[in-house]
Amino acid sequence: MDLFDALTLAGGLSLFLFGMSVMGQALERRAGGRLRSLLGRLTASRTAGLLTGLGVTAVIQSSSAATVMVVGFVNSGLMTLRQAVHVIMGANIGTTVTAWVLSLAGIDGGSLLIQLLKPSSFTPILALAGIAFYMFSKNSRRRDTGLVFLGFATLMSGMEAMSGAVSGLRDVPAFQSLFVLFTNPALGALAGAVLTAVIQSSSASVGILQALAATGGISYGAAVPIIMGQNIGTCVTAMVSSVGANTNARRAAMVHLSFNVIGTAVWLTVFCLVRAVFHPAFLDAPASLMGIAAAHSVFNVLCTALMLPLSGFLERLVIRLVPGGKQPDIPAELDDRFLNTPPIALERCRRAAEDMAETAAAALKEGMSALREYSPELAASVREREGKTDRYEDILGTYLVKLSSRQIGEADSAEAAKLLKVIGDFERIADHGVNLLESAEELRDKGLTFTAAGAAELAVACSAVDEILTLALTAFLENSAAAASQVEPLEQVIDQLKEQLRMRHILRMQQGTCSIDAGFVWSDLLTDLERTADHCSNIAGCVLDMGEYGMNLHESLRSVREDSGAFRRQFQSYAEKYALRRQEELS
Repeated sequence: MDLFDALTLAGGLSLFLFGMSVMGQALERRAGGRLRSLLGRLTASRTAGLLTGLGVTAVIQSSSAATVMVVGFVNSGLMTLRQAVHVIMGANIGTTVTAWVLSLAGIDGGSLLIQLLKPSSFTPILALAGIAFYMFSKNSRRRDTGLVFLGFATLMSGMEAMSGAVSGLRDVPAFQSLFVLFTNPALGALAGAVLTAVIQSSSASVGILQALAATGGISYGAAVPIIMGQNIGTCVTAMVSSVGANTNARRAAMVHLSFNVIGTAVWLTVFCLVRAVFHPAFLDAPASLMGIAAAHSVFNVLCTALMLPLSGFLERLVIRLVPGGKQPDIPAELDDRFLNTPPIALERCRRAAEDMAETAAAALKEGMSALREYSPELAASVREREGKTDRYEDILGTYLVKLSSRQIGEADSAEAAKLLKVIGDFERIADHGVNLLESAEELRDKGLTFTAAGAAELAVACSAVDEILTLALTAFLENSAAAASQVEPLEQVIDQLKEQLRMRHILRMQQGTCSIDAGFVWSDLLTDLERTADHCSNIAGCVLDMGEYGMNLHESLRSVREDSGAFRRQFQSYAEKYALRRQEELS
């Protein structure tokens, strides 16, 4: 093996790792919706958790990525530690799919069908289809499909380059001596663990082992311990991801490590005993690509079969190894670990935004309640809710900006943009709730009151704002165009109400039935109520026809107004519902 072979090997390894990374990321984006749906159906069942871990890992081709997601879910409370145990076990089996695909390069035969199954035959076709999808399609899902094909073609090209570069090693005595050294099971397992820890992918390290096996210089006796060690090395990613997480998330990462260490220790011991007692002839035979894939799968299935009945013991073990500690003061829903899986990160943003929306709506409604009947407890609740929405806006906004910088699909990008728009409106709605509370406190502290007519008119305005807030909240939480379409007509009615209430109060002050100080508070109240309706209109505009208008809020609202028939009917209905009584009726 000369200098040029070494350079070819390095280049092939680089292409292999890059192709696997590109393919995995594109698969995550392409399968985002199904991934969320699959994870959303998790139950406490062992079988369901096992199959979920297997399915997700088979889709995204990375047990490390799947385990990091599990750590994030446990950290956010979406998944229990017991569920995490089963999902991690399934992930270890799911990661063996890659080795089977790579093993197709080693099949032999002269028939057309056999030749078509070889990656060297269909990889150029995938590469051609991939570049066509990626360069000539504007649809993000087709572009991601193209990246999946291109990533696979790249990793297979890297695999072939590595195999070609090391093919001459079969006749090199030093190479043979190296793998004779690895026939020591402990050293072989250590080598597999170190290699996988460095590149942080058991699938990639198995692929490298398969490339070396193509030389014919690696026996099964050397390959099997290396495969066992690879399972331990892949735990590094999850362990690093658990730094700074809560106790249960660190326990989930420890489950991954404990599962693989115990499984490797048990089956490596069995392997050593079988080799020492029975001396199976196949252990001295050269390992094939398909044989390594089979050994990888069998080992992971055996580990799961061993540990699945002991999942309760495994849970108790990690609880003892990772004792309870202080929980970090961060919003667990917005875990940075999810940023590596954008569809999951966006789902967590959506849940956080829904919690923020409900909190902001409650703050505004409690602020209106304080105008009718003030209490210190109510005041504390309003301010606490407003503080929570402030924190959510800061952290959620920053998180969404980070997420938007990742490669995400068009639909996910539009959803992220919508969330960025609406969280500002919800934060301002909570602020107006505090403003209403402060107006109630000013009335109480200064001993000010409104006339009976003023109080009745304010009740009408508060009722209208309560309804528009409920409609906007429903539109956002349920993504309901029907609820959103009712917001704009009611917002127009509230605008008219504000002007009518302002003029009526000016008339009362001129007649001397209301004080100037009360008039200042009245003006502040009307401003807060009217601006709350404006924010509700903005939220409804984000919901209405988001895809059709490309998040063009003004276009959405204009289209609602231009639908003259439905708009006029709704406007007239709200105008009649919130019509003010005549002054003489109130006096």
